[in-house]
Amino acid sequence: MKITLKDGSVKEYGEPKSVIEIAADLSEGLARAACAGEVDGEAVDLRTVVDKDCSVNILTFNDEEGRAAFRHTTSHIMAQAIKRLYPDVKLAIGPSISDGFYYDIDSEKPLTAEDLEKIEAEMKKIVKEALPLKRFTKPREEAIAFMKEKEEPYKVELIEDLPEDSVISFYEQGEFVDLCAGPHLMTTKPVKAFKLTSIAGAYWRGSEKNKMLTRIYGTAFPKKADLEEYLQRIEEAKKRDHRKLGKELGLFMMSDEGPGFPFFLPKGMVLKNTLLDYWREIHKKNGYVEISSPIILNRHLWETSGHWDHYKENMYTTVIDEQDYAIKPMNCPGGILVYQSEPRSYRDLPLRMGELGLVHRHEKSGQLHGLMRVRCFTQDDAHIFMMPDQIRGEIKDVARLIDEVYSLFGFKYHVELSTRPENSMGSDEDWAMATDALRGALDDLGLDYVVNEGDGAFYGPKIDFHLEDSIGRTWQCGTIQLDFQLPLRFEMEYIGADGEKHRPIMIHRVAFGSIERFIGILIEHFAGAFPTWLAPVQVRVLPISDKYIDYAKKVSDVLEAAGIRVEIDTKSEKIGYKIREAQLQKLPYMLIVGEKEEADGKVSVRSRSDGDEGQKTLEEFLASIQEEIRTKEIKKTKTEK
Repeated sequence: MKITLKDGSVKEYGEPKSVIEIAADLSEGLARAACAGEVDGEAVDLRTVVDKDCSVNILTFNDEEGRAAFRHTTSHIMAQAIKRLYPDVKLAIGPSISDGFYYDIDSEKPLTAEDLEKIEAEMKKIVKEALPLKRFTKPREEAIAFMKEKEEPYKVELIEDLPEDSVISFYEQGEFVDLCAGPHLMTTKPVKAFKLTSIAGAYWRGSEKNKMLTRIYGTAFPKKADLEEYLQRIEEAKKRDHRKLGKELGLFMMSDEGPGFPFFLPKGMVLKNTLLDYWREIHKKNGYVEISSPIILNRHLWETSGHWDHYKENMYTTVIDEQDYAIKPMNCPGGILVYQSEPRSYRDLPLRMGELGLVHRHEKSGQLHGLMRVRCFTQDDAHIFMMPDQIRGEIKDVARLIDEVYSLFGFKYHVELSTRPENSMGSDEDWAMATDALRGALDDLGLDYVVNEGDGAFYGPKIDFHLEDSIGRTWQCGTIQLDFQLPLRFEMEYIGADGEKHRPIMIHRVAFGSIERFIGILIEHFAGAFPTWLAPVQVRVLPISDKYIDYAKKVSDVLEAAGIRVEIDTKSEKIGYKIREAQLQKLPYMLIVGEKEEADGKVSVRSRSDGDEGQKTLEEFLASIQEEIRTKEIKKTKTEK
């Protein structure tokens, strides 16, 4: 049989081989590092036997599927340890996730941090036992009986949901058996570095109607050093948590009277409005006009757009004058109505309409998370209406605009091209044309991208921009969606150069995405220490004593008249206390004024980036901070430098 490897080379074997045997034939080091295999694109166990011509790829921890197999095995080790320590616990599900794994369990006794330590200790014993993981299968009815005998009701429910002719797979390690599709490591031995990180509640199958289970999170790595680096990053992330900093810096709040509906406080509104001013500035420069559409529109509109059929479970609805209405979850139908408000000619196209629209989407309460996952947010939408020959150029212009935005904040990013999902509308021809247009624009720009099969919007394929923050986490924010469907459903048209009616094509796009979420990302990216142009308070004037409050006010008045956001600390405290307070608020600049400064008509400058900068005239300081704001410079601190 011929085995085609990842690099395109071909190996020939005269008899069937397991994936681990192929790995060992290629390299003993590769076999030691192997976590799983890939046969004709499907992730499989290393023990899987190959007996025909195919492509084979050996997956290590550096590969996404390899990491998943490693961490999924660790979740089984944790479940085995739990069952050893607490035999009455019922197991639900235990998948790998992007940065680790979890297992949902049903435990009558609430677990604590001390229990996690016991579970970790038992996991270490299981790893030392080097238990082989063995896969076996049963017909559906036998599998149900098997799990009933083991008194695992959640596993029984999962199997009962599968088709009657299903063959159910299990994995066994020592005395422990779990329902699982795999793949897994060969034994428990390679799992040397792991940590159980937290306990949370989770509804069975994500439904609030079901029982609340206990979810235990953890992570695992092949090397202890990698685990320690990850845990340090997690600690840094906790310090940067936007919910914590948002409260400390007076930016936003949440209320039990409106779960998932954020309140922006005065300083938070300054931050938000500064971002929106920047948005308006760059969009005006790039030829956009701004519109605003209503927050509630009738059912007929949402039926025409397809949202009523494809998105209704995420929409809030109401009844007005005995008619169904919906609070808008997206801005696009309103933008289409604006387009249709007057006749359009080919001379009007491309027409770029931006909207900072407030949208509402129903998120489950368990998924709400500060500003990152909310039920109402301002989306920096824009809709571009164009002719077919303008598609590629418009996509490239949007990609350049998004690059300009992310580069300003110091974000690196990667790009994904998402293709047609199962829940979609439109013809194969339209989807093929739209996908080819997006792919062609990315190729023209020379942007590297990966294809994310089946993750497009229900009306068209899309390009997603995943930005990376200062501690290596990624966030999906910007998107470009190409849509042939809504112009068709709304019977949109323009008069072409030939005097005939034609149908425009539509781009949906965002740069920030959700303004609220982007602010959350910025808080964590900068750890609350915003660049001067973005900081809610740019300067705090600190009089050494009450005698110098009048001079401090004069300094403040000059700065405020020049457009600088400034405040005065008038508390009757020592100057050291005032400086520490300003540092905790992460302010870009402090101006200290006392007898010498008043006599010389100067200020003593302390900056967040460079510390004590000495005395300057007010004119010198004003000129330097205005230039810093104008250029939107991001100054690094001494430790960052």
